[in-house]
Amino acid sequence: MPQRLTVAVSQSHTLPTTSATLAALASTTQEAARQGVDLLLFPEAYLGGYPRTCNFGAAVGSRSGEGREQFLQYFHSAVDLGDTPRGAGHAWVERKLDVAEGKEHRGDGTREVLERVAAETGVFLVVGIVEKAGGSLYCAAVYVCPRKGCLGKRRKVMPTGSERIVWAQGSPSTLKAVTTTIKGVKLTLAAAICWENYMPLLRYALYSQNVNLYLAPTADARDTWLPLMRTAAYESRAFVLSANQCVRRKHLPSWIRNSGSEKAGSSSGSNLIPKSEEASVNDKAKEPQEVKISALDHGDLPKTPEPTPIDKAHGIVSPSPLHIGSTASDMGSRTNSPVKQRKDRRRSSNLMPMPNNHFLALPSDSAVNEAENKSGAEPKSPADDGDDELLCRGGSCIISPTGEVLQGPLWDVEDGGMLIARDIDFEDCERGRLDLDVAGSYSRNDAFELRVAGLDLDPPP
Repeated sequence: MPQRLTVAVSQSHTLPTTSATLAALASTTQEAARQGVDLLLFPEAYLGGYPRTCNFGAAVGSRSGEGREQFLQYFHSAVDLGDTPRGAGHAWVERKLDVAEGKEHRGDGTREVLERVAAETGVFLVVGIVEKAGGSLYCAAVYVCPRKGCLGKRRKVMPTGSERIVWAQGSPSTLKAVTTTIKGVKLTLAAAICWENYMPLLRYALYSQNVNLYLAPTADARDTWLPLMRTAAYESRAFVLSANQCVRRKHLPSWIRNSGSEKAGSSSGSNLIPKSEEASVNDKAKEPQEVKISALDHGDLPKTPEPTPIDKAHGIVSPSPLHIGSTASDMGSRTNSPVKQRKDRRRSSNLMPMPNNHFLALPSDSAVNEAENKSGAEPKSPADDGDDELLCRGGSCIISPTGEVLQGPLWDVEDGGMLIARDIDFEDCERGRLDLDVAGSYSRNDAFELRVAGLDLDPPP
């Protein structure tokens, strides 16, 4: 039986509100489904946001009041998946935790929206999230199956650099791989988030579980990232998917852009030095509210049309930027037109053929401008030229089990660029084990041993 699937990564950036970002995620996933994508990866901190350039008023021995206000704003933008600070593991997955009186579920409804999007589109989702539990924030990645809902959730065990100011350390038990079967293909998948990929023992913990799909949501846009992804693929003999955001200064939340504490650089991924600003934070913190996405919350996600034979064999349509920042009810009123392989500014995307029958769809400039207007971005004035400063170039990619670059790296595409690798053969993972199985025949496990607290390293059944 053929062991082939179509996988994709979305180079999407966080929008001003959680509702807008969830609506954009739904639109992207609908478009992926129309193109026959089986599994889709979103970047690190896509929901909740990556606070690039912000130092939260922290220095050795002191924290400022302005920084505390920024943390309050960031805490309110994070999502609540209904988990505990320690991480409830299977009890969270199986919904066995107590629910507050008068509530239908734990958390703010984000989990339920993600599960509904996956179920309605048939696409397996892996989404980078900033999760709040108790009084702390965690950088996480959640695995969402179309049939069973959330199968598991990773929490980053070692935030990088200044990330440690605002992100707590996750439990290493969350490194547990999850399994699923899609179209008869058994997948064992796990995620290493951003610079966790520079931790050799952490990578080996995933290799030991015999993963054949290695996921790397990231915020790192350095030139060193692609060689690292190729190394992880070659070592693991697994397909590697990596998704990053492409971010300009204008995409940062106002509590960062208007702050005097914005400083050069970020903890991982920014290789550009932003300018310091003197303004102070003026926005007042808003009370956290439960996520509501109109039609999404009522089970009315627009149905995804079947791809045509031409779509299946020769092209993709990117998630239309016209959808970004709109409500789910707005999305239901739009239709998708066929995209020709030519540059056409009147259409929502431009199609670019790539090697090996893979394709990349890019949004048109006019669609990007409309998307920014609909997402709440303020009209651009000549004085705002600095807002276009590129802080993170992206660099999303898809790598084969032998280290071959199948797609990407995708640079400087910020609004919904989606890389799709069609009909990848998961039996290539076993073919690669002929000469290298780093957790088996090539491990010398009689001489070397790795133990991880709270984690069974044996491959899951």
